[in-house]
Amino acid sequence: MALKIRLRQQGRNNRAFYRLVVTDVRSPRDGKYVEAVGWYDPIAKEDKSLSLKTDRIQHWLNEGAELTERAESLVLKAAPEIIRGQTERVLKNKAKEAAKRKARKKAAA
Repeated sequence: MALKIRLRQQGRNNRAFYRLVVTDVRSPRDGKYVEAVGWYDPIAKEDKSLSLKTDRIQHWLNEGAELTERAESLVLKAAPEIIRGQTERVLKNKAKEAAKRKARKKAAA
């Protein structure tokens, strides 16, 4: 099951409110979800507009969940260390793959 951390719309007309949820990619935007990991209110004042459970977000990212573009920007605002760790992990994997390619190329020559 492929998981994504994305926004789920709540609220009423002209007063949208969003939950940050972990969900299966095949679920509809406002459908069922695995776990709610935060909320975002774009209309509220800046200091009370965003709340995240950073430990749960980190857990789900370690399990293989992916952040959507908008969810990533919200997490970057509230907890930049999570995004920094995610970026470092991706760069580390790319470097490992490059080293493997270089070793295979050297062995073939």
